[in-house]
Amino acid sequence: MSQIGDAAFVVALGWRAFTLTHKTSSLGIVLLVEAAGLVVTLLLGGVLADRYSRRALLVGSDLARAVVVGGLAAVDISGHLTFGTLIGFVALQGLGSGLFQPAFGGIIPLLVDAPQLGSANALIGISRQTAFVVGPAIAGGVYAAAGSGAIFFADATSFVVSAAFLLRARPRSYEPERSEGLRRELTAGFRYVVSIPWLWMTIGTFSLVVMLGLAAFQVLLPKLVEEEWNGGVGSYGLIFTLQGLGMVIGSVVLGQTPPTRRRGPLIYSLFVVNSAATAVFALSPWFTFAAGLSVLRGACLGFAITLWDTMLMQRVPERMLSRVISMDWFGSLGLLPAGLALWAALSGLASPRTLLASSAAVCAFAFMLGLSTRTVRDVD
Repeated sequence: MSQIGDAAFVVALGWRAFTLTHKTSSLGIVLLVEAAGLVVTLLLGGVLADRYSRRALLVGSDLARAVVVGGLAAVDISGHLTFGTLIGFVALQGLGSGLFQPAFGGIIPLLVDAPQLGSANALIGISRQTAFVVGPAIAGGVYAAAGSGAIFFADATSFVVSAAFLLRARPRSYEPERSEGLRRELTAGFRYVVSIPWLWMTIGTFSLVVMLGLAAFQVLLPKLVEEEWNGGVGSYGLIFTLQGLGMVIGSVVLGQTPPTRRRGPLIYSLFVVNSAATAVFALSPWFTFAAGLSVLRGACLGFAITLWDTMLMQRVPERMLSRVISMDWFGSLGLLPAGLALWAALSGLASPRTLLASSAAVCAFAFMLGLSTRTVRDVD
């Protein structure tokens, strides 16, 4: 339920930010602030999740975000929401998300036996991506009927429900390392990542791709939908719905036939296909064709992301897992704020179609470059 609320929140947030000023740069600023908030607490969240109860950290993060998003809903419904106020709430929401993600990734091996991790991650992927099918569809209809405040309120409620379910979870106990202080524990995590070539290379590649690809997609999509395809919030939400449907398909396929060999080359190849499909998506003169490509893009993402998560959980020591996950997120998203700022600044220099297609081409080249190395090709 929380994931459905989050998916609806993303759509409502994007369109609400755009409609407050009708400037593409405004959406970029809001997304930048949210990403910056998440990045600030990610590494702290990794250390805390390796040291203390991961379940307690998850519950605390959910309840904190319920308060923040509930406050945003109240201000929006009152009619007093300004762009500055929206930025403040989004920053706080990002801080809470940064504490949640490392604990969530770290608790899964404590709930599921190692041989079932692939299937468990596939089910999580299916659940997450089903939410991105249902959430945007709900957002489009509810936004038109009741406004963004109703969606924000529903998301806040979903965090409370999520916390209630987490309190019932019974993860197995594990023996954490002796506490050595935040700085030393972070340093130990960095040293581990740097010692594994395929790990730091992939995190570095994703850092570049997120800055040039994901950031461009987030900033430019509303303008692309409105100017090139004459669409509104319904069309905007449909793109995310169909991408979520594709991700469900990708996760289901992985759950049925989880690969155990040459997983590195497979992940990189899927992201090459995704990037190429994004370029064609941007250049398409027909919304229907672009919407169909969203399913293909989602299938590649769903399979590749689920496979990557499983690899980390199987190959990283449990005592270090949350820190590595936090560094994976931090490395992948570390340049997202800069990317959002970059694309917000560039958004007026050319059509969104040209800018998005160019960014996708660069991303495809980055993945092909990684795929050409033995470091990636030898990863099973």
